[in-house]
Amino acid sequence: MSTDTKTVKNENAEIKDTKAAAPKVPRHKMSTGILFVQATYNNTKVLLADSKGNAVAASSSGTLGFKGAKKGTPFAAAKVGELLGDKAKAMGVNEVDVVVSGVGAGRESSIRAFSSKGIGILSITDKTPVPHNGPKPKKPRRV
Repeated sequence: MSTDTKTVKNENAEIKDTKAAAPKVPRHKMSTGILFVQATYNNTKVLLADSKGNAVAASSSGTLGFKGAKKGTPFAAAKVGELLGDKAKAMGVNEVDVVVSGVGAGRESSIRAFSSKGIGILSITDKTPVPHNGPKPKKPRRV
């Protein structure tokens, strides 16, 4: 009898596996989009938006399972770019405008990995904030 229950449990597990393995159908169909890349020293976030600027898909190196200092590496950024490239291909995206902000190590590698999936890049815009003169210095100490 114990063997019968084991087979039933295995059959149930197989049924659960087939439900999870069903391919996801993309909700949005678009040909062009905007790719926002935020590359900091500690992480790289990539967001795919439609031409109006509404977010469609996003990912970061932290959501892929990288922890600590590995999140800021170019390798982690490339993995994020590949993942979003696959999602964009499933939605039918052919061309993107890229907007980059930040000075992290993953700003170039994420774009390269994204474009390696066969998606054309129309333009690359750098929106990194640059301070003009910095904050006001502290008052001199009186002793």
